[in-house]
Amino acid sequence: MLRNFLDRIKPRFEKGGKLHFLHSTFEAFESFLYVPDKVTVSGSHIRDALDMKRTMITVVVALLPCFLFGIYNTGLMHYAALGEVKDFWPVFWYGCTKVLPMLIVSYAVGLGIEFIFAQIRGHEVNEGFLVSGFLIPLICPPDVPLWMIAVATAFAVVIGKEVFGGTGMNIWNPALLARAFLFFAYPSRMSGDAVWVADAVSGPTALSAMASHAEAVPSVSDLFWGLIPGSVGETSKFCILLGAAILLWSGIGNFRIMFSVVVGGTLMAWIGRLTGSTDATVLQHLLSGGFLFGAVFMATDPVTSAQTNCGKWIFGFLTGLMAVLIRIYNPAYQEGMMLAILLMNTFAPLIDYLVVNRNVNKRRKRLRSVQVQVVNA
Repeated sequence: MLRNFLDRIKPRFEKGGKLHFLHSTFEAFESFLYVPDKVTVSGSHIRDALDMKRTMITVVVALLPCFLFGIYNTGLMHYAALGEVKDFWPVFWYGCTKVLPMLIVSYAVGLGIEFIFAQIRGHEVNEGFLVSGFLIPLICPPDVPLWMIAVATAFAVVIGKEVFGGTGMNIWNPALLARAFLFFAYPSRMSGDAVWVADAVSGPTALSAMASHAEAVPSVSDLFWGLIPGSVGETSKFCILLGAAILLWSGIGNFRIMFSVVVGGTLMAWIGRLTGSTDATVLQHLLSGGFLFGAVFMATDPVTSAQTNCGKWIFGFLTGLMAVLIRIYNPAYQEGMMLAILLMNTFAPLIDYLVVNRNVNKRRKRLRSVQVQVVNA
């Protein structure tokens, strides 16, 4: 019945129809509900079931464990700070009242701007914001005011994507741009011990404890399972690893970047520990803050990361190295993953250029060697 209804009104939105100016909006809703009916009619094509929509949905599915646990943990930290013990459902429901509005605002503002730009340009609405809109609430504290989420999302979409031409053309990760905007525009809401637990009940994070050389750093078990204050989706490393397994199994995530980020972070944490610059162990650095979340869901962004295979190793290694370096040697920024990824997003094209140029020079030398051998023969 729904398919018949869409087919009946579709001519109105095609060229020559009364509502042609809303073609991109209609196409966005139709492609969200059904597989597009476009087929190739000429030329050589590789037929594959994987398209942009399926890619984005797979990433959203991989984020669901972090999202659901983040809802529960938000309620758990709230009642723990109040000294109250509640059953599962009251805790989960309280988390829903805090996290779901953040998600709704992120999607409403971001998709609204995407639709407006698509209408103005006459382009199709891209599915890229399905992931960005899901990521923005997960990398923010649960007590951030909704109007700040709206402003940060608008900044990320307009300045981070649309000014460059939309999805696929952006230089920096849009979700991290939203977090960076909040971090520098409203630092009191994104750092310090007075945030991270809802309704103004303070709770120090593992990173703040590590930066102040405090002994009250959460245990490795709590860091792994995520029973600590922190951003909504970044606390449970078990859920993050579960999402990483989904991305790697589906072929959406890149293992080169994930692995090299961990290697770079491990090396820098070991150097910091060896030189006495930090009291935290290597494992505490890897399991604290948004390090693993950034390695799995942020650094692997196919648009803003390096494109060459060798470049991916370099990109990931330097990202992990810079993240822990910022944590150790710049106490003003306890969480260095955001700045590290944005910095490496900036240099990703340069990394690819150097890798490609190196390969070109190697092949040129090989060709010259072959030519010399032929002449001598």
